[in-house]
Amino acid sequence: MSQCKFSVIIDQKYSLDSIKKENDMNKLPDISKDVSQWYNEIVYKAELADQSPVRGCIVIRPYGWALWENIKTVLDKRIKETGHQNASFPLLIPESFIKREAKHVEGFAPELAIVTIAGGKELEEPLVVRPTSETIIHYSFARWIKSWRDLPLKINQWANVVRWEKRTRPFLRTTEFFWQEGHTAHATREEAQEEALLMLNEYINLAQDYLAIPVIAGEKSPTERFAGADITYTFEAIMMDGKALQMGTSHLLSRSFAKSFDIEYQDKEGNLEHPYLTSWGVTTRLIGAIVMTHGDQKGLVMPPRVAPIQVVIIPIYKKDAEQQVRDAVQELYTRLSKEYRVQLDADDSKSPGAKFYEWELKGVPLRIELGPRDVDNKAVMISNRVTGDKTMVKLDAIESEIGSMLDNMHQELFNRAQVKLQGHWNKESKLAIFGPVMDKEAGAYQTGWCGEEECENKLSEFKGTIRCLLKENEFNQCFGCNKSSVRDVLVAKAY
Repeated sequence: MSQCKFSVIIDQKYSLDSIKKENDMNKLPDISKDVSQWYNEIVYKAELADQSPVRGCIVIRPYGWALWENIKTVLDKRIKETGHQNASFPLLIPESFIKREAKHVEGFAPELAIVTIAGGKELEEPLVVRPTSETIIHYSFARWIKSWRDLPLKINQWANVVRWEKRTRPFLRTTEFFWQEGHTAHATREEAQEEALLMLNEYINLAQDYLAIPVIAGEKSPTERFAGADITYTFEAIMMDGKALQMGTSHLLSRSFAKSFDIEYQDKEGNLEHPYLTSWGVTTRLIGAIVMTHGDQKGLVMPPRVAPIQVVIIPIYKKDAEQQVRDAVQELYTRLSKEYRVQLDADDSKSPGAKFYEWELKGVPLRIELGPRDVDNKAVMISNRVTGDKTMVKLDAIESEIGSMLDNMHQELFNRAQVKLQGHWNKESKLAIFGPVMDKEAGAYQTGWCGEEECENKLSEFKGTIRCLLKENEFNQCFGCNKSSVRDVLVAKAY
């Protein structure tokens, strides 16, 4: 590897002062003082999304949708490799379906959007715009499952859903969002639980190996479970402001779902049985998690393995060598596009400084600057969005060098996020001590819990919740009373 680092930009007709001036004109809110305002502005300025005329909904712009498509491609491959098939189910669900499972309707009732008029007439039965698809899919399961030979049945759907949220924020919590939702049926509870844990692990791998986000996995408390589930598994991340974000969930459903929808099959002995069901999903909330985990004062920082654009090429022209540079950047673009997601910024109406600002704002991992001297030297300057380093790389080795850089960037982002997570992680025995601090400064708190809902409810005074039950059992006493702790839990304020 022939590399050498430079602290100055070479062979360019612009200055660092001009770049600074352009950056100052478009300055984002101070991320160290107001993360919320920074987040809201960067989502729109970086063109991940745009506002819509419908309250709580957003328009996902091409840059944001490309990010979601890359996440979707990775996960969809694993969903299929683990034995699931994709299908599609109706957006509209008969209201009576939702009401069949008591806990389910109780959990979702405040968030439902209901259609009562269609075709100019009042409907005989209102239709619910799907908040989730357990009920409509279980209707189909009852039609498809008749024998033990039909099990396991493993279905996944990529879709949009609607939940009428009171308080919304782009990607993190919206009225309409996109997701995948898996639904499976099994002969035994053990097999269903294995399925729920299998998909939880797939989600954890997605978060850590592709999004570069370290997560904490565990089981939800009974009050935080999905409506109608026996067990809900979750994986949580701690954002830069110390608040928790539920990244996704996997559920072992109550058998009442199977009973409510008359899902029965004949087992090997000829007896009629109800199968055990699971459901699991992640959403476009993952985009918000990327923004909130890796972003900085300059804007987004895209994890390279899912970045819509991994490399941007910026030509630096001189009048007497303009065509030479145009030919060189086009050749380089053609080469790199065979292996990477590459953008050639050939917009002559913008200065190099403006281009630098734009692509830093959008978080593109690597920026290549190519001018006449670079063509002569058969080498280019590559800027690293994560570290800020500038490295001169020979053109004959550029494909492998970029691959190594992107891998190193992923690891650097993950390590940084891990350090931030550890910085927010606290261990404290009593709510009276950590509650006021959590209320004011956020943060994640490992503590003991007696398992009683009465103590769990005390957290609401400080806007906290139990995010998940932990494997550790370091605390002997409950955070809210003097009873013995049965399990350590992670407590935090949440989005």
